[in-house]
Parts: sequence; C-alpha cells; structure tokens
Amino acid sequence: MTRGAVVVLALLLMISSTTFVRCEPQVPCYFVFGDSLSDPGNNNDLNTKAKANYPPYGIDFPGGVATGRFSNGRNFVDRITELLGFDEYIPPYSTAKGRQILKGVNYASGAAGIRSETGQHLGDRISMDQQLVNHGLTVAKIPWYGFTALRNLGKCLYTVNIGNNDYINNYFNSNYSSSSIYYPEEYAQALISKYGLQLKSLYLLGARKIAVFGVGLVGCTLGEIYTFGPSEGSLCVDKINEAVKIFNEKLINLVDDLTMELPGAQFTYIGASSSTDTGSAVANTTCCKVRDDFQCVEFDTVCEGRDNYIFWDGYHPTEVVNILSGESAYSGINSKYIHPVDIKTLVSCDREFMLRKVKDRISTRLSSA
Repeated sequence: MTRGAVVVLALLLMISSTTFVRCEPQVPCYFVFGDSLSDPGNNNDLNTKAKANYPPYGIDFPGGVATGRFSNGRNFVDRITELLGFDEYIPPYSTAKGRQILKGVNYASGAAGIRSETGQHLGDRISMDQQLVNHGLTVAKIPWYGFTALRNLGKCLYTVNIGNNDYINNYFNSNYSSSSIYYPEEYAQALISKYGLQLKSLYLLGARKIAVFGVGLVGCTLGEIYTFGPSEGSLCVDKINEAVKIFNEKLINLVDDLTMELPGAQFTYIGASSSTDTGSAVANTTCCKVRDDFQCVEFDTVCEGRDNYIFWDGYHPTEVVNILSGESAYSGINSKYIHPVDIKTLVSCDREFMLRKVKDRISTRLSSA
C-alpha cells in the first residue's frame, strides 16, 4: 500500500487518465469474494458499524454517490473489472438481479473474515462461509439462463481477498480471545486450514481460475498504528506484520498445492508490496476525519489533493492507491509479489502452462529449504 510516492503517483495519474476502449470482456463473468477492500455495498442494509453508504465516502465515485465502497472512489476490484473489459462494475449480491448474475456477482462484505466470528463486535457482516453459501444460491439460478452460462463458470475469473479482519478484528483485537489461545504460527495454520476448505468449496461450485490475495501490511494502517503505536525504530506495528507474514507464506504454499491437487484448477497468489517508503505522499494522516473506529465522520469535510494521500480513512486506501493495486494485480507491475502469474495471464493461460509455473516454483522452494 505504501511506496515511493513520486514514482507511484506519477504512474497512477498516467493510469487513471488512460482511455480504455470497451470490447468483449476477457472472461464471461467475474465473481468477487472478500472484505471491505472489495465491498461494493453489501453491508448497506446490515445492522453494522462497518458500512460506508454515507458521504464523504464516494465523493470521487462517478456521480459522487456513496455506494457503500470504503473509499473516496473506486476500489481495486473496480479497476480490475475495467481492465477485463466489462462495461459495468460487478453488482453487489444484495442488489444483483436477473441476467446480471451471468456477468458476475460481488459477495464481499466489510468486517468479514475467514473465521465466522471475525468482526462480530462491529455487528452483522457476511463471513467467507456465508459468501460461499450465497454463491451457491447464485450458481443454482444460472441454469435458468441456459447451460452455456453454466459451462462458463470454469472460464470466469474469481478473486478472493480476505483475512485482513482475521488479524485486525480478531487476533489483535481485545474483544477476542484468539491471541491467548494461539501463538501466531498456530493461528496462521488454523486460518489456512479453514481457508483451504473454503477455496475447495469454491472449486466445487465450478471455479477454476482463482486469484487469491494475501493479507496486506495491516500493521502499517493508521488504525493499527494509532491503536498500538509504532514499533521502536519502525513506522509500523511490527508484531502485526510479522504475524501476517507467517500467514502469507503459508497461503502461497496453499495456492500451489491446490493447483496441483484439484483437476483443472488454476490458482494464483497476489501479494502486497513490502515497501514502506512513501516519499512525499501523505501517509501519516487520513484524508477524511475519522471516528473512534477509524471510519469517516459522516458528512464531514475531507482533504484537498486526495491523489496525494495514501489513506482515505484509518484502514482503507484512497482511490488512487486502489487504482495502482488493481493495475498491479492485473498486469504484474510488482511481479515480485505475484506467484506464479498475474490476473491478465491467469485468464488467458491454460492449465499446462500454470502447472509448469507452479512446479518451477515448488522446485525452487524445495531447493532453498
């Protein structure tokens, strides 16, 4: 999320000013699972503090509408949707109707986690388990529109970005006992075991091309820094990032194993940059004024020059950072953090190509062990 700002912001401005010609999408449909980083408004009607359907959220979204996205504008999923060639953003599950589902559905929910109890202190949310149930209901409707649509499920893109809240709103939150039950290594393994079953469930519902996002550097979010204070000699809360690193290393191996184990499956891992060099970008304060839960104060004023800010609120990036995140995931700008391929390659490659890439990575892993 944090990078050398001068270069990054120049790149972002170049990307955001580019005109994309719409044509046939590269995939027939796109299904999204995750948390608030991907949520397009599924939490709007839930009884929860984790919602963003009020100004100043959405101030830079087309029409200036607070759709429920946790940003001043688009989220990274919106950017991926644009790059895939879709002419509309993927609708939230809460409002998707009729033939809309044939182009995909976004199930993501703010405060959701891999573990069902994650985020419960904030109110209602749609856990990963429930998102899979909702997807099953969607898949059950697809044959109504013909079996070609059903066969397309294996050609669609699926992105899963979840696990952040299992650290922010569970393991490192005083409302939960998980940190007294598990050491960080044990907790990461418990998450991976459950996550593996969830990804297999997604596979059983027809998914074959699946991009799994690693947990971000949540110890560098302002919400966690304000809560715990930065570690000595660091800009971030190192103990959180160290715990997250254990999880991400296990997740990369899980992604490789699932590709090798499940017939026809193509999983890839999209990680976050580990750089904390922010250059001249504003990284030590939020763009909007925040409440005690680090979300924006309703209807309050926001910063000028939002493209120069890293953080919109205490936990979520500004649109300009989301644009770069989506672009990086799609075309591998930071290929060091992608294993084995970016999304652009994932949607176009065959399984044999993917197997070769995974086998090469596993061989490298074993030889360096």
